[in-house]
Amino acid sequence: MGSLGVNIPALIVLGISVVIGLLMVLVFAYTSDQKAIHVAKDHLKAHLLALRLFQDQIAVVLRAYGRILLATGRYLRLAFKPLLFVIVPLTFLIVQIDRYLGMTPIEAGRPFLVKARVAESVLNDATLLLPQGLETTAPAVHVPAENEIAWRVVALRDGDYLLNLHANSHLFSKSVKVGAGLPRLSPIRLRGRLWERIFVSGEPALAASDVVDAIEVQYPARDIAFAGFEWNWIWLFFVLSLVTGFIFKSVLGIEI
Repeated sequence: MGSLGVNIPALIVLGISVVIGLLMVLVFAYTSDQKAIHVAKDHLKAHLLALRLFQDQIAVVLRAYGRILLATGRYLRLAFKPLLFVIVPLTFLIVQIDRYLGMTPIEAGRPFLVKARVAESVLNDATLLLPQGLETTAPAVHVPAENEIAWRVVALRDGDYLLNLHANSHLFSKSVKVGAGLPRLSPIRLRGRLWERIFVSGEPALAASDVVDAIEVQYPARDIAFAGFEWNWIWLFFVLSLVTGFIFKSVLGIEI
């Protein structure tokens, strides 16, 4: 909530949904064969009507079912091309927005977990070095089956921190954000794996090394209050963008 009690995350999702809903409808209009889609939908409606009118004639019903399948396939083929123009940029847009709306920063005074996946050779030797303002509240937990170490950490005050993992005489850092608001968050820092980093990490790759594979901070998931329900922002975005898309489709007279 903002200082005036305004649900800022919900307003942001609503604004993004309206813009994306409009853009998707316009892209669909300019990249699709509107006349062919209109004809395909008319054929589909006609075959559905035949099912109701001749439901007591088995041969007619069977032919109608076959034609419905063909008409549906024709419609999907016509609608698939516009989707190719929007699916890739939309996916990357969602990934970037999720950095801000998918999670909340750590709250000062509330414990959180820091995890590291390391090589077996340093599993018992790796140590977590914390800056002033962060401190551990329990001994490290080692999980040999996963080559993983976990620490329970608490922040004493708000701020942007950089913790370090010391392993094999090298330091590997990870950012941590403590406070409130909508900062850009990265829950994990990875070594290599470019495509995975694009989707799940907002930080540069860890230094090339065979001893540390990943360092993760468990940020709480963000729920957005809207229309009396608590939503994950992506579900809220899809619902609102579909609703606004159909509204713009009707207003602009675009076949979808």
